This record gives sequence, C-alpha cells and structure tokens, in this order.
Amino acid sequence: MKKEHFDYIVIGGGSGGYAAARTAREVFDRVAIVDGAQELGGLCILKGCMPSKTLIYSTEVLHLAQQGRKFGLNIPEAKADMPVLHERKIATIDEFAEYRQEQLESDRFSLYKSQAKFVDPRTISLADGTELTADYFMIATGSVVSCPPVQGLSEVPYWTSDDVLDLNFLPEKVIVLGGGVVACELAQFLRRAGSEVIQIQRSPHILKESSPDAASVIEEQFRKEGIELYTDTQIDNVAYEEGVFWVKFKNKGSPTSAEAPYLLNALGRKPAIEGLNLEAANVEVMKSGHISCNPNQQTTNERIYACGDVAGPHEIVHVAILQGELAARHATGRAAEPVNYDTLLGVTFTDPQIGQVGLSEAQLKERGIDYISADFPFDDHGKSILMEAKTGYVKVMAERSSGQILGAECVGKDGGELVHAMAVAITLKATAADLLKVHWYHPTLSEIWTYPLEDIVDEMNQT
Repeated sequence: MKKEHFDYIVIGGGSGGYAAARTAREVFDRVAIVDGAQELGGLCILKGCMPSKTLIYSTEVLHLAQQGRKFGLNIPEAKADMPVLHERKIATIDEFAEYRQEQLESDRFSLYKSQAKFVDPRTISLADGTELTADYFMIATGSVVSCPPVQGLSEVPYWTSDDVLDLNFLPEKVIVLGGGVVACELAQFLRRAGSEVIQIQRSPHILKESSPDAASVIEEQFRKEGIELYTDTQIDNVAYEEGVFWVKFKNKGSPTSAEAPYLLNALGRKPAIEGLNLEAANVEVMKSGHISCNPNQQTTNERIYACGDVAGPHEIVHVAILQGELAARHATGRAAEPVNYDTLLGVTFTDPQIGQVGLSEAQLKERGIDYISADFPFDDHGKSILMEAKTGYVKVMAERSSGQILGAECVGKDGGELVHAMAVAITLKATAADLLKVHWYHPTLSEIWTYPLEDIVDEMNQT
C-alpha cells in the first residue's frame, strides 16, 4: 500500500480549496490537493457562477432588444438561438476552467484525482487504496443539489440547475420548484429565453434571504414578464406520467395543480460530505449538514479545517475564498482575522438585480441599534429614467448617533455593481457625511446613492 505524508492536504479543488492551498503553499513545501470530480475547477466555474451569469447576461441583452421600441429602435425580431447560446457558454467557461486546471496541476502542488475518505484523524484513503497523511487538512468539498422530502419528488426525472445550465434547446414549458437565488435566476433566464415558466415557492415571498421589500419588486417584475408565480404554497406531491410532470399544491390554502413537460428542482443544496467518513476524523457535523467550525474555520479536530459551502454559513464564492485563506494562514501560524459577516455582501442576478451589504434592517432591529434609514426610487433618477431602468430603489441604513453606514440595499439596474460603493463605505466605517465628500458624477447610476445619504445627514442635523 502506497503511503505519503504532506504538510497540508486540501480535499476539493474549487475556489475555496484552491485559495487555501495557494495560501498554505506560501509557507509549507508539501501541499496536496485531492479532487475526485470528473472535471477540475469547482462549482463556481463549471456549474455555478460563471455559466449561469453568462446565460443570464445573454437573455438580458435579448430582453433589451425585444424592448427596442422604448429606445426608438426598430428591431424586427430578437429571439434566443439556444445551440449558439450553449456554445458561447462552453467557450466562456472553458477559459476559466483551463486556467484553474493549470493552477491545480502546477508543480507547486501534488494533485490526486480521486475521492478521499478519512480513516483516522490524520489519514485519508484514496480510491486506489493509497493513504495520505498530513499535519493539517482542509475540507472544501462544496455542496450538491438536495432532494427535500416532497412526496414523489425523488421518484421523478427532474432537472437540477446543472441540467438547465447545459441546455442546447428551448424547453416549451418548465415548472420551477423553489424561490431561492438559483431558482429565481434560472426561472427568469428560461422565461426570457422563451419558455413558459411556472414557479412554486413555499414561503410567503421568493428570495427570503432578502428583505420583503426587495422580494416584492422581483415578484412584480416576474409576473410582469409572464412568469406564473405562486408563493405561500404547500407542495402535496409530484408525479410524472407519459412525459408530463404534475405538481399538486395548496396556494394560500386552496388546492392547485400545475403540469409541464419539464421540472426543475431548485429547492436547495446540501453540504457534500457523503463518503468523507468524518466520524473517523473526529469531525462533528451540525443538524444542517454543515461541518461545525470555529471562527478560524477549525473543525472539532483542530488539525482539520473546512471552508465554503460545506462549512457555511453563507454559500457565496468570495466567502469560501476568504475562509480558505483565513484557515490556511491560521494553520501556518500567521496572523489570521476571522471573516466579518457584519460586512457581508450578496448579489442576486435577477433583473432588476439585488445587491445587499452589511446589516439588514431586521438585524439592526434585532440588535437594538438606533439607526436612520433612507431610500430613493430609480423612477425619479435621471440616468435610470433615460435607460428605461426605472424599477427598484436604493436604501441606506446608518447609525443615528454617528452617521456610520451599517447596511445598504440596491434593487435595480446593475444593483450588484452599484452596491460595491456601499461595501467599501461599510468596510472602512465611513459615515454618510464622509460619502457626500465624494465626487459622484452626473449623470450616472451611482449618484443615486447621494439622495438617501443627504436625507440621513439632514435627519441627523435636525436632532
């Protein structure tokens, strides 16, 4: 049996795992990466961020072209060419995947293309029987689509997000189960590409991680675009018969049903821990399925760390990278500051987009913080009016006593880009008055932030 020892072993070669390996390699000489996926690159590059945003942007361009009359343009016909759309997506993500593969296969690391499982707290076994030991481990295995206990769902041939992102034809009609970020982004993509879409969400609002105000804007837009959206539902059962899916559910208590030739299960994901044999490594798992970690990303085995989707609490790629870098710095004895989730940044790539950063109003109230909130609508703003981008608003929350920006929300055109101005402000502890010293160019979308900032300063001056 082959045995080998390393300073640091990373299980999973996605964004978080690679960040950990790269950071550990700055100090350690012997760093290994173990990844058993058919393709190297990780969820973000292969099946997540990059392919989904490539497709979403294409249908945003399509949607604008179909609205040509609003801009004084005569565009006789605009429609999706799904095979070409598919090929563009492949070409785009191939560039990123090839670069990541080169990084993983470089001579800086020892790469093992295999599944791994722990046999004891310091040893993993590979599929061919090879055993690897290490002083420190990082678990960065990501997440997989979950199948919640909905009657009949596990027995039907549903699509996952992977299937939708790999489409080379236009499905006539699709039922989307779920109302999270993935469900909403893909529902709008399919609708704009030309599919009929029925979306069924169990909670009273879609995007329950966002504010009810933000969710309401997206719900209105979805219905305006022709998505048949149901919220506050209870799914009774799912069936598949003669090429047709049937979903029976209660909508606000009333029995309802939907049928379509395709069904997308977007009811969530779960940490990918199956087969790791974490018990043998003395690594505890929480009820949610996430690996239990302390603020330094250490598990209940202090020599084993975890980052990204497998650890939580937020399944966002830049958080996985921050966690991976933090953990590797900690393992190598360097200064390492835990990730500050009070400055968390999130973006939902619907159209309009949702960008949110810092503490939400719900969190501010929960913590008993005295704050001022001010907002301003896009339909009263010069640049957004001339762009026909009048849906949504911006909102800023600041500490009443100091004016320090604590949270912000942007629901509107390019909200994911615009919110970064507030992300910088929150991270650097800037006040509303500080931000009004900035040169905000006119006419730009970004200058919309000045209106709620001025309102905050005015309210502070009155008290």
